[in-house]
Parts: sequence; structure tokens; C-alpha cells
Amino acid sequence: MKAVIITEDKNLRWSEVADPVMAAGEVLVEIHASGVNRADLMQRVGNYPPPPGCPDWPGLEVSGIIKAISEEAKSESNMQVGDKVCALLGGGGYAEYVSVHHSMLMPVPDGVSMIEAAALPEAFAAGYLNLFMEGGGKYGDTLLMHAGASGLASVIIPMAKAFGIRVITSVLTAEIAEKIKHLNADVVIDTSVQDVVEVLKKESVNIVIDCLGGEKTGECFNHVEYGCRWIIIAALAGELTTVNLRTLYMKNIRLIGSTLRSKPLQIKAEILARLVSEVWPKVSSGEVRPTVYKTFPIEQAIEAHKLLEDGKSIGKVVLIVK
Repeated sequence: MKAVIITEDKNLRWSEVADPVMAAGEVLVEIHASGVNRADLMQRVGNYPPPPGCPDWPGLEVSGIIKAISEEAKSESNMQVGDKVCALLGGGGYAEYVSVHHSMLMPVPDGVSMIEAAALPEAFAAGYLNLFMEGGGKYGDTLLMHAGASGLASVIIPMAKAFGIRVITSVLTAEIAEKIKHLNADVVIDTSVQDVVEVLKKESVNIVIDCLGGEKTGECFNHVEYGCRWIIIAALAGELTTVNLRTLYMKNIRLIGSTLRSKPLQIKAEILARLVSEVWPKVSSGEVRPTVYKTFPIEQAIEAHKLLEDGKSIGKVVLIVK
């Protein structure tokens, strides 16, 4: 089969590789589309290696058709050859086929295309993990979700709204704020003219999902609610900040570091099962849907990466394999 390999000069090349071999409990999926994530960019430059046992090529989420099922997977699941599925992967999604444990598969929701389905697993699983499991989100809470134009925000904002959570998000410009209006965030902070700290002084934020970090993070702690869960998932704006520890303990702020990729299989399986039972009905109804900004043929994976690197995407970018 073919896959997108990372070359020595950090480029991407669509090349022949060995076919995947199913292990016990696994299912072989013919990939139709693959979602692009910032973790893929980090892997390409050597900063985010795949977990042991995963293929060397990137790709954390795919949609496709089941082509073969191991005996263990047959006995442990109700999946059938020919089923349309989407899958959460530790790696290996930029390819024609992938072998994955059956618990990492979800049915494609009714009314969802294969392209949309490829944008579901990673973003929706990370969204559910951080909003509900790490953040303890519930009806009536207020969430600050940074980077409102990101693929993850394009999922988390409507997901939070669908469950009765008020949402504040931040963007870099007024132009971007206009482009994410369809997400229906309650407050959009244009950081070119507004200060996040000043906005927080007027709000009652009790969950933060932060992919930015940076020097202002510690200052923000002074202006969130008692018991706020501040969840760090990346540090695109900088890895260092100054924290007043007295503020942290007096306000009972929970500072949580979180990555989906490093979670054990059983935790990921629990997240996916909850997605199917709690969120998939809202996806099928159209209440929650990924925003697919642009698609590329799989051979143009490097162009897709550049779009993310340049910060020009509004929502998810998807590679079309078949």
C-alpha cells in the first residue's frame, strides 16, 4: 500500500510501504479520508513521536470502510465487513489502509459524509475529554476556549453550546471573528484590540481549555471563578508564565495538563463509547458538526500542513485518500 512518509529533510512523500498486519482484536480499515491535526506537524519536525507499535507516518483520525476483522474483534464487537466507520489512531492515518483495535472505531453518524467523518474522532474525543472528563463541564458553566479558529475549537464550541455551556473564545483579528460566527460563541475576544485579562474581569469563567499558554496565563488566574479547571493542551504562545501560588490554592484552581494521544487504550475506548451514546445523536441532528475548511488530495499533505502552519485555516483540514 501507499502512505505519507516523513523524509529526512522533514518533507512528506506519498510512497510504498508494507501492508498493515492485523493483531488480535484489530480491524483492517480501507481509508477514505484523514483529518489533519497540529500533532501531525509536531511529529513531522520530530517533537511528537507516535506511541510504541504505531506506524511511523502521521495521521490521528480517519474515515473508511471495514475490510477485514480479526477473530477476537468479531467476538468482542458487533462490527461487520463493509461498515462505514471513523477511527481514532495513535498514528498511521495518512495511508491507504490501517489496522486498528476495534474499540477505537465508531460508526459514521447518520447524514455525515466520509470527509466530515474524518474530522470527527480526534477533535471530538479531545473535546469530550477536556470539556467533560477533565473539565467537569455541566449545564450553566462558562468556558473560555482559546484559538476560536482552530479545528478543535470548531468542535468544542458547538459541543459546549449543545450541552448548555456558555462559551467565550479568542481570535487574532476581527476578520477571523466574522468567519467563526456560525459557531455561535457567546463572546468572541478580538485580541488585536482587546485584552483577555480585561475581559475575564467581567466574566465568570469556570473552565478554560488553553492551547496557547504564554506569559499572560498566570495573570488570568486572578480573574477566574473559585474552583476553575484550567486545562493546558498546548503552549503555542509560549511555555513559560509566572503563577502566584497563593492565588492557585486560595481559589482552588485546578491546573491540568492533558493530551489525548498518550491516554491508555481503555480510557480512549471509554471516551469513544461516550461520544457515540451522548454526542452522535447531536451530530446526526446537525446540532454539532465539524467545520471542514478545506480538503487536499493525500499527495498534497505538505500543502495541508502549510495551511495549518500559516494559521490560515478556520476549522478542520482533511486529506482525501479514496
